[in-house]
Amino acid sequence: MTQAIKIVALYKFVDQPDFETLKTPLAEFCCARDIRGTLLLAPEGINGTLAGTPEAIDDLVRWLEDGNLFGGRFRGAEVKYSFADAQPFHRMKVRLKSEIVTLKAPEANPGKQVGTYVAPEDWNDLIAQDDVVVIDTRNDYEVALGTFQRAKDPHTETFTEFKDYVASELDPKKHKKVAMFCTGGIRCEKASSYMLAQGFEEVFHLKGGILNYLEKVPEEQSLWEGECFVFDERVSVGHGLKIGDAQLCRACRQPLTAEDRTRAEFIEGVQCHHCTGEENAAKRQAAAERQKQIELAAARGEAHLGQDVSKVAEERRLANKARREADRKRNAG
Repeated sequence: MTQAIKIVALYKFVDQPDFETLKTPLAEFCCARDIRGTLLLAPEGINGTLAGTPEAIDDLVRWLEDGNLFGGRFRGAEVKYSFADAQPFHRMKVRLKSEIVTLKAPEANPGKQVGTYVAPEDWNDLIAQDDVVVIDTRNDYEVALGTFQRAKDPHTETFTEFKDYVASELDPKKHKKVAMFCTGGIRCEKASSYMLAQGFEEVFHLKGGILNYLEKVPEEQSLWEGECFVFDERVSVGHGLKIGDAQLCRACRQPLTAEDRTRAEFIEGVQCHHCTGEENAAKRQAAAERQKQIELAAARGEAHLGQDVSKVAEERRLANKARREADRKRNAG
């Protein structure tokens, strides 16, 4: 059966000082075709994940590549497709940003230099080499759902902390070969550019990211373990980009595995083991009320509009910060 919704994740680093002028025409084009999701525009390029009918998404990609408005600037963008039975986004947003992926390191300029791209078919051989340091550049809650064998977890809450990890844990004189990966490839563009600027000699990154690998490498040959977190209502995907088993905790927004949901602390729609402390009482109360409304809507045979997952990363970062601060206070006491 053909799935009704086509999802496109795309990005390209390209110099565009006129990026602000693109906001309105992009929003109008997408809204006219009921395309939903989020697009980020910055002086350094474009980044986003959008969903709509296959025809609408195909129209959008063609327009970005060939439309006179863009002058060919988005040709050659990294584009990945997947499919879903239902629309994973609630609205359409085009946002203007200072960076399409925030690192706050001016020396990281993918337009000037990036690491060596590695095709998914060649990735296994590279990360199996003993002299290669394999680094997961994603944040801690993403890594918790799944990662590659032998990969190091920087334990970052935000991508900007990656600089601190490099400074404290990596040495260009000692670590001669570094292989990194992320969800769709964009963070590694910035990360590899940054590491080259810091003097690292051989820096490799997985072209198209984990999503490209899961799509192209057969499961029986895969070195990937677990599921890959994605920033929409699918929550996670596995091999073949099939929707995974993970769910979001509606109180603290942490992704939960099937095993997490068997723990005694888990209450459907209300709390999980990450947010049982007093500092999360207000969030649990709000989640409990939301769950009540979902159940009432279901009893009436109606759908309940959930929270847009595009807000999840910031909410989770703040929740993690509060939880860790509470932990520090308890330990200090």
